Amino acid sequence: MPNFSYNSHMKIGIFDSGLGGLIIAKSIFKALPKYDYIYLGDTKHLPYGEKSPELIYKYTKRAVEFLFKQNCQLVIIACNTASALALRKLQTQYLPSHYPGRRILGMAIPTLEEADKLHKGRRIGVIATTATIKSHIYKRELTKIDKKAKIFELAAPDLVTLIEQNSLQKAKNRLKLYLEALEKKHIQTLILGCTHYPLLKSTAAKILGKKVSVLGQDDIIPRKLANYLKSHKEIRATLSKNEKRTFCITKFKPNFKQVAKRLFGKNIKLQFVKL
Repeated sequence: MPNFSYNSHMKIGIFDSGLGGLIIAKSIFKALPKYDYIYLGDTKHLPYGEKSPELIYKYTKRAVEFLFKQNCQLVIIACNTASALALRKLQTQYLPSHYPGRRILGMAIPTLEEADKLHKGRRIGVIATTATIKSHIYKRELTKIDKKAKIFELAAPDLVTLIEQNSLQKAKNRLKLYLEALEKKHIQTLILGCTHYPLLKSTAAKILGKKVSVLGQDDIIPRKLANYLKSHKEIRATLSKNEKRTFCITKFKPNFKQVAKRLFGKNIKLQFVKL
């Protein structure tokens, strides 16, 4: 367990089930470099996308608790599956009784707001993990934002596993098969509803052509976080600005380390923690 010392300055926590959140973390660091961050990848229990809602909530709650104990003021659940199945309960039940002054943010609503802003009342496709699609969070939340928009959801269960295995070419080939079904729906926007999927963004754009906008959360979330901090001065005032980054994982995996080095350079240090 790394030795985190408590101080009055708070950090931003970023949590994902595996390496997908690293893609989001990198884009956040680039957009908001001054803040201190702790990244937690629950590599022991990945992938979340095929697990039960009960297990997903259990693992996500443990991760959030860990990050709050490491002095995080704000935790971003950079996992669509956890956002879909655990975020609301954590916000409405867990936070008020345990950490009323802290905040937890998710992925789905900021992504839908961006999609709707681009194409009001148009046809939006979503690919995500099985658990995210089964939750229907994208369809449910979109109707609140724009009743005229139509959303088509498609589970893509193999993509996370292939990306975690660093098998990007196989993932690209599988993506093409998945997108054939959405092309038949004549979608005009594609949401990549998993934090692993930005690695496939250019492939998706190539497959679908110029008439379809492809939205990756690596573009959306940093901008939304910046806006959130701008409008919540009381949160922003608590955050320390030493440009420190700490990376924690719950199980060492060679593929994770390879991808981490590719994203952040050879000097990245991964620290093991037990949840």
